[in-house]
Amino acid sequence: MASPGAGLEGIVATSSNICFIDGEQGILSYFGYNIHTLAEHATFEEVIFLLWNGHLPSTDELARLKAELAAERELPEEITRFLGSVPKGSSAMDVLRTAVSMLSLYDPLARDNSPAANKKKAVKLMTRVATIVTTYNSLRNGKAVVKGDPKLGYAANFLYTLTGNQPDQVMEHVFDVALTLHADHELNASTFAARVTAATLSDIYSAVTSAIGALKGPLHGGANEAVIQTLLATKSAEEAAQKVRDDLNNKVKVSGFGHRVYRVLDPRAIHLKKMSEELGKSTGFSDLYEKSSRVEQTVREIKNLNANVDFYSASTYYSLGIPIDLFTPIFAVSRMSGWTAHILEQYSNNRLIRPRAEYTGVPDGREWVPVEKRTGGHQAGQAAD
Repeated sequence: MASPGAGLEGIVATSSNICFIDGEQGILSYFGYNIHTLAEHATFEEVIFLLWNGHLPSTDELARLKAELAAERELPEEITRFLGSVPKGSSAMDVLRTAVSMLSLYDPLARDNSPAANKKKAVKLMTRVATIVTTYNSLRNGKAVVKGDPKLGYAANFLYTLTGNQPDQVMEHVFDVALTLHADHELNASTFAARVTAATLSDIYSAVTSAIGALKGPLHGGANEAVIQTLLATKSAEEAAQKVRDDLNNKVKVSGFGHRVYRVLDPRAIHLKKMSEELGKSTGFSDLYEKSSRVEQTVREIKNLNANVDFYSASTYYSLGIPIDLFTPIFAVSRMSGWTAHILEQYSNNRLIRPRAEYTGVPDGREWVPVEKRTGGHQAGQAAD
């Protein structure tokens, strides 16, 4: 049985102005702006600015941020060569983690930990993480790298450089909202990892690399990959529902349901469900939405669990033409906005994060036994009376 506070559940580890969550009421907000308000009205660039500055941008501030992001999209040649040289079959998250870490080697500001330098590095990380993902996808498929279009916004440019085709308005809007929904989520595992690293006064590239390493774990990122595999492996909504019934009867975890924080429906899932339906109709993948809807209904009836943000993002991303193994890297593309916001906040009022552990081992005072007299196992070195 897990001890009280296992996994730091319910433990307040720091104070932050960035993100508020009420898991009982299903509330998520960034700097006081409810996620529903942002999903309905904001562009992802406005959300990036909000997370970094605590307020929405003016027209001039937004134009300046868009220009800065567009100007920093291009990767150093060394990074592009690396992306073209990785072994076939490499994990996309391994490639992303390594490439992001490499960025520090080619940034003249890498060792400058001043607030101004860190803001500039946040811009570079925010825009280049997307270029790493799309460039890697092109090169591994033997295709020419698609250069970004400075006239396109963040979401549209990502889809364009990923597929080579400019997205229509529906696709651009859906992906832009998806990025907003994934932008930040308080002290999730990857964000906490980033803050722990930043709290040592290590550089922002190291902190973000820590975050990507945490996101790679299947208990954090990657659930939507498992969801889409289930949907694609079944031929109908009823077959998908039956597979889930069988899995639950066999005590197999069904991905995309339940959440450590939310006791009600994940507010982000509300928007992704609508977008999955809308996008499915326009791209010919309505069957994925229908399967998802039946699976959601089945899990709720049997386990009384709600879908989380990963569940409907699976069919949404697939309908956008995104390769399955890039689902988690795209999570990182969006969450880079929140990671960098938390890192900047950590630097601004820093204290080393150093929690304690509840010791459950053998009491102090064990007797030393010379090696020639040890019999191995628990018999040697008993505690002294």
